[in-house]
Amino acid sequence: MASVQSKKIIAVCQMTAKDDKQSNINTCSELVKSAKALNAEMAFLPESCDFIGETRSQFVENAEDINGETMQSFRQMAKDNNIWLSLGGILEKVDGQKVRNAHVVINNSGDIVSVYRKIHLFDVDIPEKKLRIMESDYVLPGDKIVEPVDTPVGKVGLAICYDMRFPELSLTLTRMGADILTYPSAFTFATGAVHWETLLRARAIENQCYVVAAAQTGSHNQKRSSWGHAMVVDPWGTVVAQCSEGTNIAIAQIDLSYIKQVRSTMPVWQHRRNDLYAEMTPLKTVEKSSEIEDKTVYKFGQTSVPGSAVFYKTNRTLAFTNKRCVVPGHVLVMPIRCVQTLQELETDEMEDLLLVLNRVKTVVETVNGVSSTTTGIQTGADAGQTVKHLHVHILPRKSTQPDKSCETAKMDADYKPERTAAEMAAEAAMLRSYFQ
Repeated sequence: MASVQSKKIIAVCQMTAKDDKQSNINTCSELVKSAKALNAEMAFLPESCDFIGETRSQFVENAEDINGETMQSFRQMAKDNNIWLSLGGILEKVDGQKVRNAHVVINNSGDIVSVYRKIHLFDVDIPEKKLRIMESDYVLPGDKIVEPVDTPVGKVGLAICYDMRFPELSLTLTRMGADILTYPSAFTFATGAVHWETLLRARAIENQCYVVAAAQTGSHNQKRSSWGHAMVVDPWGTVVAQCSEGTNIAIAQIDLSYIKQVRSTMPVWQHRRNDLYAEMTPLKTVEKSSEIEDKTVYKFGQTSVPGSAVFYKTNRTLAFTNKRCVVPGHVLVMPIRCVQTLQELETDEMEDLLLVLNRVKTVVETVNGVSSTTTGIQTGADAGQTVKHLHVHILPRKSTQPDKSCETAKMDADYKPERTAAEMAAEAAMLRSYFQ
């Protein structure tokens, strides 16, 4: 699985981010300059290297688009220093309520080559440790495992902090070809003291990979402090580099021939019993097609759907806002090809429809602050299909709302006033931001 044969130097960085974005960027710049001066070809910066605040509103207000001013600063930093960068976690803007925790890799020309959005959110309440952090209050989880990135130091598998507690992700990344697993973190002091090194060494040993863990350290504000101890672990589980206290870097050598040696002398990948348990591979996910054109009109049986009402689109499936909503947030999904029953769908169309439904369901629950939905498939005339085109209703549900069959929901909708095209378009525009 080794992609580069020679030994390469990397730098793992440690810092104490505050609620001053420009100051944090300046600190990162100094760390990167130090890494380059020590001949590192890639520098790894920690989670939240751009900003750490005290309140949810501060995090949301300081989020930017993936190509915003903050990212432009980091891209220029990589270019000026002729070095690859792993930005362990920056605040990516979604809307006025949520952000994404994005791990971005930039090459030495200043180009963004990969973006991973954190999939495991840190929602933890440990009263005896006086620790309560609910990342999901302001962060939207990612929905994709990203292919390991080809870099000058090897193939790098991307994760963020809390992800290290889920070996399924690391095994999947290694199965996809990773030489290095990276866990940029803002690990809490309470959990870091007991779990940080143990977890990192375990991920290195079981995957026979290098593990690189940049870290936040010290007190960020009155509410939050981080463990630090940024480190690099080799495929045998040995800590080969570690930062001391405060803002600094540690240098390590990545020897991809050593990965090959470890894997050949103890070939655990050959010994796996995938006849008895699942093989760690990423599940298939839908890929958004080209940008949605507001002026395009899509046929919906004997009626039509304006492009401005569409909030998600693949080559085979559309998701769009509803003209008559039984409950707020009630949306529709349909195959682009007009059919009246599920049986008429080709296998690839059926698979795409189900994948889109799952993704839309997750977003509908997030946007509406619920954990349940009613999903009703209108397949055939006897299912109350007044519009002669297979379609699926997705309705967010709260515990105070009675569940209803799709047919009952349809009858309820008949008595609801029609929304205007502008109202449908405004909701679609809001929902589109969740599918970036």
